[in-house]
Amino acid sequence: MNVIKVIIVDDSAVVRQVLSALLNAASGITVTHAVANPLLAIERMKVQWPDVIVLDVEMPKMDGITFLRKLMVEHPTPVVICSTLTEKGAQTSVEALTAGAVSIITKPRLDLKQFLHDSADELVSAVRAAAAAHVGKLAPRPSPAPLAPLPPPLTVKLNADVILPPMDARPMTATTERVVAIGTSTGGTQALEEVLSALPRVSPGIVVVQHMPEKFTAAFAARLDSVCQVRVKEAENNDRVLQGQVLIAPGGKHMLLRRTGAQYFVEVVDGPLVNRHRPSVDVLFRSAARAAGANALGVIMTGMGDDGAAGMLEMLNAGARTVAQDEASCVVYGMPKEAVKRGGVEKSVPLNAIYREILLQL
Repeated sequence: MNVIKVIIVDDSAVVRQVLSALLNAASGITVTHAVANPLLAIERMKVQWPDVIVLDVEMPKMDGITFLRKLMVEHPTPVVICSTLTEKGAQTSVEALTAGAVSIITKPRLDLKQFLHDSADELVSAVRAAAAAHVGKLAPRPSPAPLAPLPPPLTVKLNADVILPPMDARPMTATTERVVAIGTSTGGTQALEEVLSALPRVSPGIVVVQHMPEKFTAAFAARLDSVCQVRVKEAENNDRVLQGQVLIAPGGKHMLLRRTGAQYFVEVVDGPLVNRHRPSVDVLFRSAARAAGANALGVIMTGMGDDGAAGMLEMLNAGARTVAQDEASCVVYGMPKEAVKRGGVEKSVPLNAIYREILLQL
């Protein structure tokens, strides 16, 4: 196995020291340089180009976003954003992710050293996922939108049973109210922007799980709302699923689809990680199978891992239509591949054709 070469770019000496130690301790990863700003990184990269860059956003001499945009135009390279977890940081990181980064590792302003040690598994997983990503598919866009981080792995991998039981009744027959459930992870923020910005104002009601940390989903939803004809918002408990509206599951919470009479709404709940994620695509898809049955379309898009594969099969068995993003257009062909392997996907289509599948739900 080839060793993953990493450059760390962060103006904090503590962050550089801790991240270097954590990554060098992981098998198959080596930190070749840890520097204080992008200008120094550019000099080091002339000698040896890295496989992955771990990048802060707010730095002197050149900010991370300017560096990232330059990088993605001249020499696309996988980038993991290491950003402070504040509202301001979230908005800035969303902009960086739109510029082409692969994922986010969040860091607090206090107890930084302890936090980074506690997040070692998340950091290592994010770097390995970034090294496998097809970043040429993350061409920077004129304006910002984010991408998915990987949560820390658990020793026990829980499934959707910990949030709601499997469906035990007959699937619902088709009615006039329709809903679209979308699940995505690594590479998903830009993929979602491409799909949602192609939709007209009159579109089916859509619910989305994008793997993303707390505090980032609100900024992500606001970013999408600014570039889409449909309304996009971070979901709140009991929000109605309406035509022309997209509800994004909040980071750190699960989102379930519910039905009362002829109306759909979402329930936002706490709970353990499912498939190592919260929100989990499997939880959303299972709830869509139970609440909507043949009235639903399930869409699984680019992402690492298998979250959503089991839930998509449940949706298909409940009479829903199911679509996966094809391998050629995925940044990481993990989640769609697993869904196809398990038999839950009716058809695979390129990213630029997914919006047409959604409009068939009208």
